[in-house]
Amino acid sequence: MEGYNERTALLLGNNQVEQLKQAAVMVVGIGGVGSYCAEALARCGIGQLILVDHDSVSLSNLNRQIHANYETIGRLKTDVMKERILSYRKDCEVLTYPMFYQAELNEQLFQTKVDFVVDAIDTISAKLDLISYCLAHRISFISSMGMANRMDPTAVCISELMKTSYDPLAKVMRSQVRKRRIKGKIPVVYSVEQPIKQNQIIDSAAEIRKLRIPPASSPFVPAAAGLACAGYAVKVILTGTNSANTDRK
Repeated sequence: MEGYNERTALLLGNNQVEQLKQAAVMVVGIGGVGSYCAEALARCGIGQLILVDHDSVSLSNLNRQIHANYETIGRLKTDVMKERILSYRKDCEVLTYPMFYQAELNEQLFQTKVDFVVDAIDTISAKLDLISYCLAHRISFISSMGMANRMDPTAVCISELMKTSYDPLAKVMRSQVRKRRIKGKIPVVYSVEQPIKQNQIIDSAAEIRKLRIPPASSPFVPAAAGLACAGYAVKVILTGTNSANTDRK
């Protein structure tokens, strides 16, 4: 029974390990949440990972993204995450799409069967487009809400979007879901910790507010959210249930 998945098999059973090996999971956004999620999915034995992100590793990523180090700065996040995964999982197929997610790319991204989607995107419109696609095509998914400006990893929960509180991003998402008339339950990972207010200007010349006044971040909360997303994905793949009624603090 020796191998990378020996301890996983002891926990889940050989049949379940084989089930994970046959599964394909797409992670959209390979940042603080998405990188830890992809890492956990790979180490748990998912057979195919589809990584989507247009961004490159930067110096500011070093405090919270598992693939970020001095050697990977300037390289595409999808490439360095794939390289990292293949360093310990030779049997994992990793497909990379170094692009910013938008609805027009769905046909390309979903040309092969995808069992589960993890939304770790920052942009609200892109999150809504991806959620809408998954709901319309009955693809199981989970969407990550705001993990910035927080310190407590134990405050991360899984719930349905309409039951969330304390999360400014989730509040906007709820409003936009109603405005777009998106129907269906939306599983999310979010934090019940009240975020701090970060108003310090870092780059006064930047046109985008996120660059001018960037969110504060810790290594704890994004990682906890990424692990929660991965755990939820594995649960859904193994049980076939897509219930987000797992509120807990």
